[in-house]
Amino acid sequence: MPGTRERIISANADLLRRQGYAGTGVKQIVAAAGAPFGSLYHFFPGGKEQLGAETIRWSGEMYGRLLSAVFDASPDLVTGVRAFFTAAARQLEDTRYADGCPIATVALEISSASEPLRQACAGVFSSWIDAGTRRLAAGGLPEETARQLAIGLLAALEGAFVLARALRSSEPLKIAGEQAATIVATALAA
Repeated sequence: MPGTRERIISANADLLRRQGYAGTGVKQIVAAAGAPFGSLYHFFPGGKEQLGAETIRWSGEMYGRLLSAVFDASPDLVTGVRAFFTAAARQLEDTRYADGCPIATVALEISSASEPLRQACAGVFSSWIDAGTRRLAAGGLPEETARQLAIGLLAALEGAFVLARALRSSEPLKIAGEQAATIVATALAA
């Protein structure tokens, strides 16, 4: 069973995905974690902002492992790209478009107002770009091309998440996934 600190971070991650940083209160976080109120400040003396930054980094690692799992289970890069976008679409459908990407949610909402949260989001996005670059390069693409594609794929994914949640439709993720797979296939054939 996870400890109190881990339960607080996990509960905050769930709440950030669903309602964003500003829409999530500290009382709500500790209640969702089943933790005493004072424990939030015990583990996160910087308060909600510190908890937010740590939650962003934690969520980034979790989603990074998911990316690896999807690509490891795929026979090739193109199939992996399709599978990842398909899984993202399914997740949104299964949660009635409530569970988006917590990093994008916070980045869009608060990056202009909180430097620690902006840095946490930037760090996660950079780590995903680096992981995507390594994965694409290992699949046979030149390093520079792999990095450009990794940035483009991430931008397509996050943009599709925003559209899908607003439209309450997985169509943006499905279209973005097919276009991303086509781009990767074209790059590999070049």
